Amino acid sequence: MSGPDGGDETDTARPGPATDDSRAGISATDEELVEGWVSARLREEFPRLRLRYLEVEATEGRTGRSVRRRLRVMSDRFTGGKAVNMRLEPVPSAFRTFYRQVGIDPDQRRPAAEEVAVRRMQEGAYLSRGRVGDALTIAVAETGVPVLAFDAAALTGPLGLRLSRREELLGEEGRSLTGGEIVVADARRAVAVLFVDQSAKTSVGRGTERIALAAVGVEGVPAISIEEALWTAAEALVER
Repeated sequence: MSGPDGGDETDTARPGPATDDSRAGISATDEELVEGWVSARLREEFPRLRLRYLEVEATEGRTGRSVRRRLRVMSDRFTGGKAVNMRLEPVPSAFRTFYRQVGIDPDQRRPAAEEVAVRRMQEGAYLSRGRVGDALTIAVAETGVPVLAFDAAALTGPLGLRLSRREELLGEEGRSLTGGEIVVADARRAVAVLFVDQSAKTSVGRGTERIALAAVGVEGVPAISIEEALWTAAEALVER
């Protein structure tokens, strides 16, 4: 099967059934975890690499009281020892290993869980950064798995992972890619360079009405951790 990058075979995206109808604030139609496609070249080199995503009816804006309260509780629980030992924990350690495998120095560009922990140490608390930013912070702080947020209306077709093409533009109008980077892509374009940055064209903005949340798993990251990260972010987005 030809993939969205024009040459790589991909795995067909498969919708996953909802597993819990009681998740507060998320309607049954939102409870659909989707397995993203992974190009054949990436699958061959990284058999455990995967992407899952779901969509939630939510907007950017001021964080609700319950989420701000949750951030305060998380801040109070956080200790310096946790920050120091985080890289030894299974999930953060798995991401550090993967960073090195793809040529990213995790000591120069920290994995998201470590970055959030360091920021908490520097600022003295998990400071609110808006509804979407806070949801992503809570998800990675609690699970170790980073979550990306996209404006669902700006995406075309299913999301997946592939290698970038030389001089391809991020989001079709952003920076030029060198080729060979792992990117999150829809059927038309690369929408994010994995663990680096994402296209402004598909990012959540003031006009966003539906948000696509995506999480990537690597060797050593349990599937349940990926799912929990997505549900944690989704629930935080709809809490008030």
